[in-house]
Amino acid sequence: MGTFVIAQRLNGAYKYEFVSRKGKTIFTSNDFELRFECEEEIERLKNSIERCVFMRFKSSSGKFFFRLILDEHEIAVSRRYTTQLLLQKGIDEIVKYAGKAEFLDFSSSEDIFGPSPFED
Repeated sequence: MGTFVIAQRLNGAYKYEFVSRKGKTIFTSNDFELRFECEEEIERLKNSIERCVFMRFKSSSGKFFFRLILDEHEIAVSRRYTTQLLLQKGIDEIVKYAGKAEFLDFSSSEDIFGPSPFED
């Protein structure tokens, strides 16, 4: 099952990614000023996955990618794929798992794993 991961960019903006069950990023969202805006859009996406449009493109370098459109607004761009089959598998994973995916928040600067037992 895939997972939504919220993170903060170096410029301070927030984003979310949909990560496959194998740990590969499938798509990355646009930037958000506030973290809760990511959560709201993730919930909106989960509740309306059947209305999403996947616009497929081929880059000048020959890689394939898609733009995720919801209610006539682009909300995310996929990673680059080497074949159209892999692109379709990424889309299929979103359609199958995004509606029931959980989200993880890695946007805070806190150490989520705590201190290392190997540190002095």
